[in-house]
Amino acid sequence: MNLNKVALIGNLTAAPVAKTIASGLELSRFTVATNYLSKTKTGSKKVTDFHLIVAWGGLARVANQYLKKGSKVYLEGRLHTDTWEDKNKLKHYKTEIIANGLIMLDSKKKEVLAEVEEVPFN
Repeated sequence: MNLNKVALIGNLTAAPVAKTIASGLELSRFTVATNYLSKTKTGSKKVTDFHLIVAWGGLARVANQYLKKGSKVYLEGRLHTDTWEDKNKLKHYKTEIIANGLIMLDSKKKEVLAEVEEVPFN
């Protein structure tokens, strides 16, 4: 057995993009920015990383309904990498986090925890 688990705390860079696929399953895509301090020769600098997030089903409904640009979230999920070749035979990669848990950290209402069963990514 192997482990593929990601946990992030960060802020949405834009509102989630909602979609419903042919089977009726809801989908939400959004980007979360995280940052850290990196040491340099003269001190340190703030570095920001951007993470592509995909949520399905009930978790997608929560994300689409409550999240907006700037929302601070804690999320858990797994890494998934797609690979494809363009018309020039150049190979491309895209790594996303398939979310399976989300806590809205800046909610003024009662803290909401959303957990759903993982949906296979096809």
